[in-house]
Amino acid sequence: MVLAMYRSAYSGLSKSIWLLAVVMFINRCGTMVIPFLGVYLTESLHLSIDKSGLVMALFGVGSIVGTLVGGRLTDRLGAYNVMWMSLALGGLMFMVVGQLQSFESLCVGTFILGSVAEAFRPAVTASVALYSTVENRTRSYSLNRLALNLGWSIGPAIGGWLASVDYSLLFWVDGCSCIAAAVLLRLILPKTSVSSEEVTPQSTPSDSAFRDYRYLVFMIFVTLFAISFFQLFSTVPLYYKQVYHLPEDQIGTLMALNGILIVFIEMILVHKLENRYPSLHLMAFGSLLVACSYLIFNVFFGLWWLVMAMITATFAEMLAMPFMNTYALQRAKAHNRGQYTAIYTASWSIAQISAPLIGTQFISRLGFSMVWWLMVVLCVGAAIGFWAIHYQTKKREKLS
Repeated sequence: MVLAMYRSAYSGLSKSIWLLAVVMFINRCGTMVIPFLGVYLTESLHLSIDKSGLVMALFGVGSIVGTLVGGRLTDRLGAYNVMWMSLALGGLMFMVVGQLQSFESLCVGTFILGSVAEAFRPAVTASVALYSTVENRTRSYSLNRLALNLGWSIGPAIGGWLASVDYSLLFWVDGCSCIAAAVLLRLILPKTSVSSEEVTPQSTPSDSAFRDYRYLVFMIFVTLFAISFFQLFSTVPLYYKQVYHLPEDQIGTLMALNGILIVFIEMILVHKLENRYPSLHLMAFGSLLVACSYLIFNVFFGLWWLVMAMITATFAEMLAMPFMNTYALQRAKAHNRGQYTAIYTASWSIAQISAPLIGTQFISRLGFSMVWWLMVVLCVGAAIGFWAIHYQTKKREKLS
């Protein structure tokens, strides 16, 4: 019975989707710098929490630049070319940033790193759309996320061990994994192309994603969700370290739990839910689960409650994120996918800026508990927003 569920969940996906997933897995296996960046800046370089928050925020600023430029380049040069160039240059920048020591150079370096590395995200999102069909698009995104999170379950765990030896090793391994993924992509993945049924007229001003007001409102609530979710990778590790005094290897293991659960559960969960429930309802429910994960921090204390909070946040991620991707692509056309995916990924980049800034500023002034209460409020607001969009859409469909 269990094997049949897995077989059904994974069947019908194209060979190119599987090859792309392999590339993503190799890349994400080296993900070590970003999860430990806050701890590295405060513990190894002895920067204040305020300064470390600013450095992490500048990575997010670079991400916005990178995703917007990457989306435009995806529409002009093709997703394939943008992916391999971003991976290769991003790998080199990880190695460079690992050599920086001063606050000013770290600010500049992390900004450039974010700009180069995050140009990859709109390109890979557009590639999944091209390699998949409408019927299996959400599962194709989930397979891509599964590869990312399988790598994520390995990367931070190894990163925690490497950090206990020498933090500089994180930058070298992360950089090498990016370059290896770029080489592998060039060797095994065929170039994407637009199918004949997707060919549409050239873009006009009215096609601009910036004139799709319902989509822009949707992105506001995605950003609220993302700000809350990104605390898991910015302030939550600081919480583990400063409140629970956990060593780096235990922090890495806790964070790896997120990826492990996604690997074993998400594809089946998405397969069961896809095309059966309104995607906006699933996003709303996922937002409420994120709120519950932060509520746990303020109500309970103990290592097992940290595990429970991570499990709750992971189920929230599995319910919300795959369907956010699909909803974004449903609004786009073949010739402007790069623009839609750029706005989508830019909203997550905005969250990467806001999350560490908001989190570290609240911690330094009001303490951890106020950060978690604020995240509860943001998540509830996002849930209400997703439900409102759904019912407003239904209302307009009935009137038309």
